[in-house]
Amino acid sequence: MEISWSLPLLQIHSTIDSQATTVLVFLLIGFMMLSFVVAGAEVAFFSLTFKEINLLRTKEQSYYKRIIDLLEDPKGLLASLLIANSFANIAIIIISNLLLDNILQFKPEPALWVVFTIKVVAVTALLVLFCEVIPKIYANQNNIRFLKNFGIITEGTYYLFHGMGNWLVKYSDIIEKKLSKKKKGSYSLEELDHAIDITTNNSASEKEKNILKGIVKFGNITVKQVMRTRLDVSGIEYNTSLPDLLKRIEELHYSRLPVYKSDLDDIAGILNTKDLLPFINTTEDFDWHSLLRPTTFVHEHKLIDDLLHEFQTKHIHFAVVVDEFGGTSGIVTLEDILEEITGDIKDEFDEEDADYKKLDDHNFIFEGSTMINDVCRIMQLPSDTFDPVKGESDSLAGLVLEIAGEIPQQNQVVTSGDFEFVVLEMFKNRLQKIKITIKPREQQKKTDSEKKKNND
Repeated sequence: MEISWSLPLLQIHSTIDSQATTVLVFLLIGFMMLSFVVAGAEVAFFSLTFKEINLLRTKEQSYYKRIIDLLEDPKGLLASLLIANSFANIAIIIISNLLLDNILQFKPEPALWVVFTIKVVAVTALLVLFCEVIPKIYANQNNIRFLKNFGIITEGTYYLFHGMGNWLVKYSDIIEKKLSKKKKGSYSLEELDHAIDITTNNSASEKEKNILKGIVKFGNITVKQVMRTRLDVSGIEYNTSLPDLLKRIEELHYSRLPVYKSDLDDIAGILNTKDLLPFINTTEDFDWHSLLRPTTFVHEHKLIDDLLHEFQTKHIHFAVVVDEFGGTSGIVTLEDILEEITGDIKDEFDEEDADYKKLDDHNFIFEGSTMINDVCRIMQLPSDTFDPVKGESDSLAGLVLEIAGEIPQQNQVVTSGDFEFVVLEMFKNRLQKIKITIKPREQQKKTDSEKKKNND
């Protein structure tokens, strides 16, 4: 009788173990998928550039709108993803441990440390490879596609955990504020500007104050903010003959010129025009290419204080600026760097007020290629005035395009806050001259009330 009862019991236990193992396997796959999506979404969301986000705003499809809606609460979104990822990883560890207990049934039973080591290696490989490395690499290379494919899961995760996430964000902000109060000697650029204004005596001129402010901001300015953009770069084609070269130099009045082969992305070297002086009266057969100097390339996000040190070390005055793809985005000179401290440096060939014209205290006309930094300085505005709306733009034309969201028409008025931008001149979709009007506060209030009235 005992034997007859024991056989069915063994079959029942075997069936239960098999079903439990199957359930655990499905649970493991589910939590791995959740961890895969959450880890990838974390990278995909926060690798989106400002231009990509603006592009998504123009899309009508629901999956693109979902991405924009989730980005409205970036801190809560990040907290929700991190919490969900932590829960998923903990579940993966527990389930993997149970499954490995069923699989690792050695006879004779090995030492405890051997089993522990096998479990740690197996679970770590599972988590790192399938739940961290693969999703993050894929999401980084295909961020929009990843968010499009897994948007529903990401949205569900956000709504499931956003309550706890917002709670954590709230208390982390409180802790951050308390810690920031304890830091001494940490001041914003605006505070330092104000300190210069109130501490300098009345004998200090406005120019001297601006020099002090320029020194304070110097360490935070990138090459991209001061460089001359590619559209404004004049170069010499490599196959130019000597007479044509001399004529071109006479027209441009530049002491250094980049020499390119096919286009400005293929710089062959830098020509210092003074090197040509001994050879002006030579024959046309003279090979002026032997006078080319090596090109110094710098990334557009390099800080100008580092570049100044590089210029001093290498005894050079000129560098070609490249973007993340290696293409030429502009040039930067020693003069461009020093102007951030001293203000505009004009020589005998510079046209007076060539880049802008002040009509009155509230109206200015600028070249579209003028850098936003220079616009703020000329209009005596804080350098970060347009930071909330400029996106990745550094020129005034780029700023207007970002605000308008499209290519504006000539004489079209583009409004942003206290400012009105009017496109005065265009050439092949390029904004050449732009008028900026600073609206007086009373006019701004009247405009806002009219807009509110129309909306009502």
